Amino acid sequence: MEKMIEVGIRGVAAEVELRSRRDRTAFQWGGTICALFLLILNRTGRRSALQTTLLVLYLFASFPTVLFKILRGQFGYWIAFLAVAANLFFPETFQVSRFVLFVIAPDWLSNGLRDPLAGGIFCLLMAVLLLMARLREIGGLWGCEYNFHCISYCLVISLLFFFTGFYLFVGGW
Repeated sequence: MEKMIEVGIRGVAAEVELRSRRDRTAFQWGGTICALFLLILNRTGRRSALQTTLLVLYLFASFPTVLFKILRGQFGYWIAFLAVAANLFFPETFQVSRFVLFVIAPDWLSNGLRDPLAGGIFCLLMAVLLLMARLREIGGLWGCEYNFHCISYCLVISLLFFFTGFYLFVGGW
């Protein structure tokens, strides 16, 4: 009887761990796609350096593990080298200081920010700061022009909050 209970407890623990991994993967991919789309909107819109920095920090904490390991490896070193070399010749076109963060950040910092609970809270904080910066930039809630750029930005930032909140409230605890 005790053996059956122990096997049942292990099965439930394995199911919870699988669900947690699935939630983390959805958060990583969904948050990354939303943050990249917001970066594109930022580059085509007002080009706010603060919003770009906040989005890169969000990406640093939520980037999918597989891609993050590739960027932290030999491939990332070469990309960072080429980006710095391109920045020497074309400083206005290639601004690489934010990308180099992925490659040269210490392991203890990157692992700490990518920890499940700490990373989710950090990403939620970055999303709130991003929303506040955007609202300040457009002049409050009533200052938004009703065009494609503004509506798509609001929609994608709400998806960013959705993925982060879903991960924290369903997968994190």
